[in-house]
Order: sequence, then structure tokens, then C-alpha cells
Amino acid sequence: METKEIEFSNQDLRRLIVPLIIEQLLAITVGLCDSLMVSQVGEAAISAVSLVDSVNVLLVNAFAALATGGAVIAGQYLGRREMEKAGHSGAQLLLFMIEASLLVMALFYLGKGFILHVVFGQVEPDVAAYADTYFVIVEASIPFLAVYNAGAALFRMMGNSQISMWVSLLMNLINVGGNAWLIFGLGMGVEGVAIPTLVSRMFAAASILVLLRRKDLPLKIDRFTLKHDPYVVKNILRFGVPNGMESSMFQLGKILLLSTVSVLGTASVAANAIGNTFATFHCMPGLAIGLAIVTVVSRCVGAGDIGKARFYTKKLMKLTYLFMGICIAITLIVMSPVLRLYNVSQEAENYARQIIWFHGIAGAVFWPMAFALPNALRAAGDTRFTLVASSVSMWTMRVGFGILLGRFWGMGVVGIWVAMFFDWLLRIALFVPRFHGHKWETMGLAKDA
Repeated sequence: METKEIEFSNQDLRRLIVPLIIEQLLAITVGLCDSLMVSQVGEAAISAVSLVDSVNVLLVNAFAALATGGAVIAGQYLGRREMEKAGHSGAQLLLFMIEASLLVMALFYLGKGFILHVVFGQVEPDVAAYADTYFVIVEASIPFLAVYNAGAALFRMMGNSQISMWVSLLMNLINVGGNAWLIFGLGMGVEGVAIPTLVSRMFAAASILVLLRRKDLPLKIDRFTLKHDPYVVKNILRFGVPNGMESSMFQLGKILLLSTVSVLGTASVAANAIGNTFATFHCMPGLAIGLAIVTVVSRCVGAGDIGKARFYTKKLMKLTYLFMGICIAITLIVMSPVLRLYNVSQEAENYARQIIWFHGIAGAVFWPMAFALPNALRAAGDTRFTLVASSVSMWTMRVGFGILLGRFWGMGVVGIWVAMFFDWLLRIALFVPRFHGHKWETMGLAKDA
């Protein structure tokens, strides 16, 4: 392939990364605000919302991963300076996401009874009633969530993550403001939690579609199409579906491990929840820079400049280590006063301390190579390898070894977290040699496509 010159200045990278970090922080903060407001409705409402959201988190992550993988095609066309093809592939991604999300929404509504009464098991009648109400309203937002994710991924491929940040900010303000008004102002129950979620996602989808039609964009979608392009759809399936499946299985594994934690006692459940909160903050900059790696590498691969793809991957990996190290250090410094706010038992606090320290140290050393580095492979189109490697590591180490350590070898909840670190080590053993090899360099779009 002919190599086209491509450069990302430090200013370009900063413009890409900083809004992504802000967006990640915003999502975490809004999630905490939401949980606090839901708690005002009552324990039954909290249980109902958490049950439905345990399934919805699969959808949120799957659509985000699918959109990111599918947008890689547009990114590679942008790297080739083939703007018309980039816009065409973006329109095809939107069509694909709309159709896929409508199918998923239909399946969810058809399977509502199975999800509420079989997947969730036997719950109290008031919890079941709340869950039914919340489910019916929130699942209507699935297509809007999919469209927003597709548009946000396309803007990131253009190097313009500020757009998705501002839309996300407004979406979350609508959600939080709507919750506050409907719950505290109008005294509504779970409807007051569900309706703002639906409205905010409708706003985000409409906004992102309007913004994608701007004439000054390098990737602009002049018109939306209902006609499929078999070549582009095939590549969306090749790039995006493994990405979505990988994310879904990762979340499913985490849900399955929750059932193991639940039998270890209340202190273990509390410590695991606290540990997850801290771990989210530990990994926040890594997740943001991982998205930047997808953007940068896909453009470099599209331009045929593998040397630059490797150079920028290494540069962004160094930034991942730097920012994660800072973030982890801050959380360890504030750990003691924050743990006192949780007001849990001494046993739960001791478990939580161990988990947070283990995760902080291991995260600072191993997490970037286990989770940020493979984004370079995904951006190049090496998605089947990352899917298989991640799945094998997840199910053998995190789930299988975690159950073994936690339940059968007596290490409890700490053992489950220790198994997670072995998952990271196996991922590193698979991904680092792959990156240093040359197979992934040949996985991009065909030269004449």
C-alpha cells in the first residue's frame, strides 16, 4: 500500500485525550449521583434498578465496543485521505447500528418475562413490579443509545472527541436534572429514574446526527442511507462484532463472579463493591487513552504507515502509565478517609483495603499492557485474535481460577481479585508478542477497497 504522511502533534493528542478523560470522569460521577437519587425512592426501587441495569450494562458496553470497532473502517479511510469513502462507511455504520439495536430491543421486549422472572430469579413482588416498570421504559432507549455510540465513535476517529464530550455532558445533565425533578419535585418512583434516561438518550442521538451533517467535518455524512453496501457491512462485522462480543463476555464474566462473591458473606459483597468503585477511578485514564489509541492507530494503518502506528502506540502507552500512576496514587492517598464514609464493618474495610492496594499496585504495572495495548491490534483489524485471547484469559483465569481461589482454596473475595491479576498477566503474555510481531500489520482494509 502506498504510504501517506500522517502526523499527530502533541496538541492533537491532547485535544483527543483530555475530552475523553473528562467524559470518563463524567460518566462515573453521574453514575454515583444517579445511585444516590434512586436510593431516595426506597430499597425495592434500588434493587429493581440495579437488577435491570446489570443486564443493561452488557448492552451499553457492547454497543460502545461495536461502534468503536465499526468506526475503525472510517478511521482507516481517513488515514488514506479518502474522505468520501470515510463518510460512506460512517453512514453504513449508523444504518447497521440502528438495525442491530432495533433487533435487540425487540428481543428484549419479547423476552421480558424470561429476563424478569428467570434470569433475575425469585424476587419480592414490589421489586418485580418496579423492575417491570423500569424495564419497559428504559429498553425503549436502546436504538438511541446505539446511534449516539456510533456518532461518538466517528467523531473520535476524526480526532474530535470534544463533540462527544459536550453531547455526553448535556445528556447526563438532562438525566440527572430529570431524575431530581421527577423524584424530588413530582414524587415519582422508578418512572422518575427511567424517563430521564430515555429522554437524555433521545437528545444525544438527535444531537449527534445533526452534528455529523456539518459541512466542515473531514468525515461528513451528507445523507443517511437505507441501502446496504455489502463490502462495508462485511468489514463492520469483521471489525466491530468481535469487539462487541469481547466486551459483552467481559461484562458477563464479571456478573457471574458477583454470584460467587455473594455467597462469601455481606462483608465480602461490600468490600467487592467498594473495590470496584476505586478500580474504576484507577483505570479511568487508561480507558480514555485506549480509545485514543484506536483513533490514532486506525488512521496510521489506513495511511499504510505501520512505523507511525507503532511509534504512537508506544507514546500513548507511556502516557497511560503516567496518568494511571497519578490517578492510582491519588486514590491511595484518600483511601482511608473515603473508606470511613462507607461506614461498613471492620472486616469489610480490611478486605477493601487489601483489594484497593492490590489493584493499585498491579494496575500501575500491568493494566496498560493488558488492556490499552490490544486497542492497537483492534484498530488494525486484528479483532479475531483479541477476541479469542481475551475470552480464553477471561474464562480460565478471572472466572475459573477466581472461583477456585475464592471458594475452594479459602482466599475469599481477595482471592477473586488475585485471580483477576493472573488474567492480566496471561493477556500480556498473549498481546505483547502479537504487537511486536507483524501479523496484525496485514489486517487492515484491502488496498483497492
